[in-house]
Amino acid sequence: MRGLSLKPFKKCCVLILVATILAIVLRLPRLEQRPMHGDEAIHGFKFGQLLKEGIYTYDPNEYHGPMLNYLTLIPAWHKSAGKLTEISERTLRIVPVFFGVLLVLLLLLIVDGLGPGAVVYAAILTAVSPAMVFYSRCYIPEMLLVYFTFGAITCGYRYAQSKNIFWSLLTGMFLGLMHATKETCIISFGSMIPALLIVLLIQRKKDTPSNTVRTIRASHLIAGLVTAVAVSALFYSSFFVNPEGILDSVRAYTIYFSRAGNNILHIHPWYYYLKMLIWSKYGDGPIWSEGIIVLLAAVGFIVAIKGKTLPAANLHLLRFIAFYTVIMTILYSAIPYKTPWCMLSFLHGMILLAGVGAATLIKAASNIVLRLIVICLLIAGTTHLTWQAYLSNYKYYADSRNPYVYAHPTIDVFTMVRRVEEIARVHEDGYKVHIQVICPEFDYWPLPWYLRSFTNVGWWDKIDESVPSASIIIASASLEQELIRKLYELPPPGKKNLYVPLFDTYMELRPRIELRGYVRKELWDRIQQSQARPIQSQPSR
Repeated sequence: MRGLSLKPFKKCCVLILVATILAIVLRLPRLEQRPMHGDEAIHGFKFGQLLKEGIYTYDPNEYHGPMLNYLTLIPAWHKSAGKLTEISERTLRIVPVFFGVLLVLLLLLIVDGLGPGAVVYAAILTAVSPAMVFYSRCYIPEMLLVYFTFGAITCGYRYAQSKNIFWSLLTGMFLGLMHATKETCIISFGSMIPALLIVLLIQRKKDTPSNTVRTIRASHLIAGLVTAVAVSALFYSSFFVNPEGILDSVRAYTIYFSRAGNNILHIHPWYYYLKMLIWSKYGDGPIWSEGIIVLLAAVGFIVAIKGKTLPAANLHLLRFIAFYTVIMTILYSAIPYKTPWCMLSFLHGMILLAGVGAATLIKAASNIVLRLIVICLLIAGTTHLTWQAYLSNYKYYADSRNPYVYAHPTIDVFTMVRRVEEIARVHEDGYKVHIQVICPEFDYWPLPWYLRSFTNVGWWDKIDESVPSASIIIASASLEQELIRKLYELPPPGKKNLYVPLFDTYMELRPRIELRGYVRKELWDRIQQSQARPIQSQPSR
């Protein structure tokens, strides 16, 4: 790395490796513990089609780009899986875990850009940030988007330093991967371009923007752009088997902008993300805060604006990251449609600035006592983040008192599925037993994921009186009266089947979204008999 001696770089590499190990420790264990979010389950089913058919057909009305699914083929093939029932939650979630860890290692490419101290602390914050850890363990494309975006920034910086076409091609590749991952990449693009222009305009006192631009060879720029388009087209077209997918990837933005302001279920105020990061507390749950990152990021931004940066840092890169992060934060805050995982893109920018802020405060300490105080405060703040990462992922992993748990299924899902499996074991058709799941607006995810081994499941959004009732029925509590009428009032005498509750207690799909279960009495009796046999067979004493 230019301008950086070998010894500090080696120390930096060792410390980043330690941060990487910490990232693995926080992200990898017990990936099956948390119920699949509805979005995860839908992505899982979409992957099942790719695994079975070998083609990803992009649908601009649903899902996202194909990258998450294509990359999941690697762990699925490693497990020799050929269909949906042969993959597990771990198989799916290991993909975002992998990129969440790689995000730490990617900092090695900008050690000479932000400085060794800033990069090391940014690596630690990336490893322990509760939001980063939590969503690295979710089968959604967000972590991939953050990684590919940072890849484009780091490779773009390396090209600016070396003018080597290799880095231009890598930058183009990452830009293409961003587009092939999720439609919200347009917000990243819309933040990168003005941030770059602002940096060039600030630079005009020492060198005109036109002279700066002239240092970039047109052939390198074109090669990078062609690479970006080719990579995106390759995946959206399913390796040119479905060329329409390329056009659909452009049409998707009409739908995306329409939903961004009209989906009332996810409309939140402009301060939603910042409040979540700075201070959150629900009920008797713990206090959640990544305020130390926001505070240090503000310090890093001031350093970038003043231009008095760390000796080993590149002022132009720092300013680019500063303006890029602020612009992206404003854009995401201005969009009414908000889901908490979307904040990862600008949170990562804040983490980079926070690294600079921390290194600046340590360097600015005028004596050893002040420096020790700053270091102790940083250690305390980082420890608190680590503790929150543990709590959010291993204690409050499906608890609505966790701010990162959003529209998430409760652990009752596991109980419901276990009960259905118990019925299947005593039914003559086994996993071919007839099941009906009925929820308004098809709001039954992630049950299709957990019932994927059952081959005779009907999914309904309303009670259909013309359809024969199944052996097992799971329905929204709001449909209970209609369902009782169908089961007991409509059938003629002699053709009624007696049903009993499938669940012993109150069951929620999500908080305040209750599901009721019903099973034919003869099947319930078989379960009672099968559970009683071992007790009856024990000899009396």
